[in-house]
This record gives sequence, C-alpha cells and structure tokens, in this order.
Amino acid sequence: MNPTPSNVSAPWWRSLSRYHWFVFSMASLAWLFDCLDQQLFILARPAAMKALLPPGMDPNEYGGYATAIFVAGWATGGLFFGAIGDRIGRARTLTITVLMYSVFTGLSALSTGWLDFAAYRFITGLGVGGVFGLAVALIADALPNDSRTGALGMLQALSAVGNVTAGLISMGVGQLVATNKLSADWSWKLMFLIGAIPAFLCVFLQLRLKEPEKWVKAREEGRRTGVAFGSYASLFGEARWRKPALFGMMLCVAGVIGLWGIGFFAPELVGPVIERSLREQQLPPEQIAGARGIWIGINSIVFNIGAFFGMILMTKMAQRYGRRPAFAVAFVAAMLATAGYFQFFNGKSDIWMSGVMGACQLALFAGFAIYLPELFPLRLRSTGTSFCYNVGRFLAASGPFTLGQLQAALKAGATSPEAKIEAFRNAASYMSVIFLLGLVALIFLPETKGRPLPEDEVAPSPSPTR
Repeated sequence: MNPTPSNVSAPWWRSLSRYHWFVFSMASLAWLFDCLDQQLFILARPAAMKALLPPGMDPNEYGGYATAIFVAGWATGGLFFGAIGDRIGRARTLTITVLMYSVFTGLSALSTGWLDFAAYRFITGLGVGGVFGLAVALIADALPNDSRTGALGMLQALSAVGNVTAGLISMGVGQLVATNKLSADWSWKLMFLIGAIPAFLCVFLQLRLKEPEKWVKAREEGRRTGVAFGSYASLFGEARWRKPALFGMMLCVAGVIGLWGIGFFAPELVGPVIERSLREQQLPPEQIAGARGIWIGINSIVFNIGAFFGMILMTKMAQRYGRRPAFAVAFVAAMLATAGYFQFFNGKSDIWMSGVMGACQLALFAGFAIYLPELFPLRLRSTGTSFCYNVGRFLAASGPFTLGQLQAALKAGATSPEAKIEAFRNAASYMSVIFLLGLVALIFLPETKGRPLPEDEVAPSPSPTR
C-alpha cells in the first residue's frame, strides 16, 4: 500500500465532528487527571516521607523506593489493562482505570507508615498504567486519520495542564502552611485527598462514551474468524509485531527513566537549595516550610509550562520532519538539559532552567503518543502501545533506586548539607546518559510519517481451478 501523504498545513481539528470532540475531551481528561495524580505524588513525596519515616531514615532514599514501587505498579497495570482494552473495549476499560487511580490516590492520605503508603502507591500505579495506552488507542481508532497526529500530540501536551494544576495545588497548600492555617504534617494528606476528585469523570465516561466503530466491527469479525485480540502470544509470536514491540519498549525506557528516575526528583534539589537561602535570611521555621512548598510548586509549574511547549514543538517536528529525526533531536536535548539543570541550578533566579528541562524531557512523551499506535494493528494497538510505554517501567523502576544508591555512594562520609546536595547533583547528572539509549532503539524502528496505520496482512484468496 502506498503511503498516504500527511497534510501538515490544515489544522488537525478541522475535520472533527461534535462526537469526535467528545471522544478527544474524555480521553484527554482521563490522561490529564492521571498526570495530576502523578504530579501530586511527586510534590507531596518529600513531606510524606518526613512524616511517615522514623528518625534516622533518609527521606530521599525511601522516596526513591516509594517511586520505584509506584512505577512497578504502573508497569503491571499497563500490561494488564492494555490487553483488556483490546479485548473488551477501550472506553469501558478506561473507566475502570480512572476510578482505580483516583480512589487509591485519596486513600494514600490515610497512610500511617511507609509500608501502607507504598501499597497504596502500587495500586494507584495499576490504574495509572492502563490509561495512556487506552486513551491513545481510543483516539487513534475513533478520530479521522488526518487528525490523528495532531490530536495525539495535543493529548500529551494537555497532560502538562494536569501537572501545572498540581503545582498550583502545592502552592496553595504551602500558603496555608505558611499562614499557620494548616500544619505541615497535614499538607501532603490534603494534596492526596484532592487527587481523588477525578473519580467523578467515570460517570461521564460510562454514560456517553462509545467504543470506536472500527474496533466494534473488527472485534465481531475476530470472534467469527478466531483472530486473537489483546494477545501477547500474538504480539511476540509474529516477527512483524515483535520487533517494534521490543525496540519501542527500549525507546520508552530511555524517556521514562530519564523523567521518573531523574527529572521528577527536581523537588529534592529545589527544596534544599531554596531552604538554604531562606535560612540565611533567618526566617522562622514555619515560614521556611511554607515557602519551601511554594517554591517547589513554582518549580513544577515552570517545568510543565516548558513541557507543554516542548510537546507542541515535538508534534510539529514529527509531522514535518518525521518521527525518527524528531526523536533523535529530542533525546540529545533531554540529556544536555537534564545534566545542565542538576549541575547549575542554585536558586530562585535559575528557575527558568526547569522550564528548559521540562520542554526537552516531556517532548519525548508527545512522540510516544504519536508514534506507538502507528506500530501495531487495531487488534493489538492498545496492547502494543501499553507494552512499550509501560512494561519498560519494570526496568525504569530501577531508576529511582539507582539514583538513591548512587547518591548514597557519592555522599559517603559527607556530613555537611552542601556536600549532600553536591552528591545528589552528580548522581542525577551521571544518570542523564540514559537518554542515549533511545538513539540506539531508533536504529531498529521504522519511519511511519505519512503512512496508514498498520494492519494484518490478509493472504490472497486461491485462484479458482480451471
């Protein structure tokens, strides 16, 4: 089949009907609220670890462990719910995953120790892991082909809105602490309770969202012919799908470790650096705690504003120059921006650096949303996308653990706060080379710009015997 030329001049939304807009809105909100809950965890993690750990245990180290457990749950949920979405429907499964991550984010506020907190984070991760592949497959199958790339890039860009909202929540809670309207011990609990609100989205998903017509027809045909939907045996048993699954996973591992193992630990650098400058001003401890929370929130907002524009730029680059060239530029930029941030961030005046790092790191994720569904057929689209994006998180879960261990080794014997901060800076900088793994994966993956979504090859009917 000849490639279909991609029309990059017409706005992607021009051919959308009212129902197409509804599908796009519901899928985008599911992912937006998913990212809101992820970010609330990142922002509340330092305070939660201080409150839940006994004296003498390093909050940074155990925060890394909690993150690794959360990411492992994410990977497990991605594997399970991705396949379920291909089997019983994207819309129905999306409702289940949104309800799961919302409820258990709220329950995290009830934690009394590190173990039950980690258990809640694992179950939250199960729900979080299912959403991306389902939302991407839903849009890819329900919207017109000429709208797909722009819509998927925008879905990922809108995730930054959820992250910015989490930053605003962090700032608001920090202000309550600074004005003595809320104790510091309750700040992280309030943030997790707010994260339970997206459960209400499930009502709208259940009432009006329908399965894509293409999926419904294909599923009926599959039942008649016995073709497997959501089958990992099929995904790995057929060479045509096995290769993009494995190297697509490698592509995502580089981005996920870079973001979750390094980039999302920016609060652990921003907090101590800002706190040090506030102590030099001899402010009361209550004001320091509140101001620290406010500046962590500001850092998150700047990071995600940069991420929004980075993802929009990545979408345009993927449309104009192709998926592989856009990824190659983005991986190199992410490595340089990450190492530069952790080496040179020294105070409030450097907060702009967080926006640069956010733009470069999250641009990759817009690429994942666009590229992954273009590698797999309809019957494996949610399964393959979820596998690449999520199962690599079993490996990516080692990122926070590695960062914690590397930091511990680098700060061995260090007693001053400055030496500990320096060890953290170096650990994050060394780990930023993980982004180069994405360049290796690109060598083995196809260019999909301007091509129709792949489907199974149908064997030709035998010629009639004469």
